[in-house]
Amino acid sequence: MEITTYGLDLAKSVMQLHWVDMETGEIHRKQLKRRRLLEFFANHQPGVVAMEACGSAHYWARELLKLGHEVRLIAAQFVRPFVKTNKNDAADAAAIWETVQRPDMRFVAVKTEEQQSVLALHRMRSQLIKVRTMQVNQIRGLLYEFGADLPQGRQRGLKEVPDALTNLENSISPMMLDTIRQQLKRLEEMDKDIAEIEKRLTLWKKDQEAVTRLMAIPGVGLLTATAIIATVGNMKSFRSGREFAAFLGLVPRQSGTGGKARLLGISKRGDTYLRSLLTHGARAVVNFQIKNRNPWIDKLLSRRPHNVTVVALANKMARTIWALLAARRF
Repeated sequence: MEITTYGLDLAKSVMQLHWVDMETGEIHRKQLKRRRLLEFFANHQPGVVAMEACGSAHYWARELLKLGHEVRLIAAQFVRPFVKTNKNDAADAAAIWETVQRPDMRFVAVKTEEQQSVLALHRMRSQLIKVRTMQVNQIRGLLYEFGADLPQGRQRGLKEVPDALTNLENSISPMMLDTIRQQLKRLEEMDKDIAEIEKRLTLWKKDQEAVTRLMAIPGVGLLTATAIIATVGNMKSFRSGREFAAFLGLVPRQSGTGGKARLLGISKRGDTYLRSLLTHGARAVVNFQIKNRNPWIDKLLSRRPHNVTVVALANKMARTIWALLAARRF
């Protein structure tokens, strides 16, 4: 008995299905309301359901797995070349169905609810830090217009703000002084929120032996380890450490023809957040190796620029992480 393959284009309210009857070869296209989607698949024999790895895809994947179907999530960039002419829901569903048939296609692992919860904490923390940085820079810029020259750095700059406001009391209107003091209180609240999120990640880490092992790698801290476990989950979905590094965008782009390949700069593809965490961790190792200096880093620094060495170390860290998690027995 042949298994039916479905191409499912997700949307907020109306879903589009595309499949081919394995016995007659008839092409079927069907629109389904959100509330009818699970009912439709519950009344059909288990098959392969392909979807783009977009918003809510992991939720629907988990629900379809409970019904006995096999789910395959595909990155949107791999689906786009198979869209014929005009783009619409039916064309997208047909393109998804066509894409999943490719023998060399790569798929996205389905995330658990726990993984998505941890990633949600990371996303909220990242946004809070971004807003905090914007607020600090704005306060520095506004006070600079009145002659206050605050030192660089968030903590050093904020430490000098109260004295700067005291010195500028006669030249700044009371309403602006009150507003800036309110912004300082808001920054304090942001600091507390960020600390609370990091505390929750620390508590989650205690039950995750894999996170503890990753943190033993130089340059990998709490944020990097928890983000990798939550993002990847099963590292065996990558065939090698280099494939994982390529997923993070830490390998060179290639351009060539006639059998000659030319290596360019790093691709910067894949997960931007994980790549930035690994790069910052590698930069810390390169900049602050004082005791027990790494001969590999020193040798690379002697012949390559500093930033190239940092990215090379981040690539090596990614391959080490893959080797540790792919062969894990915990």
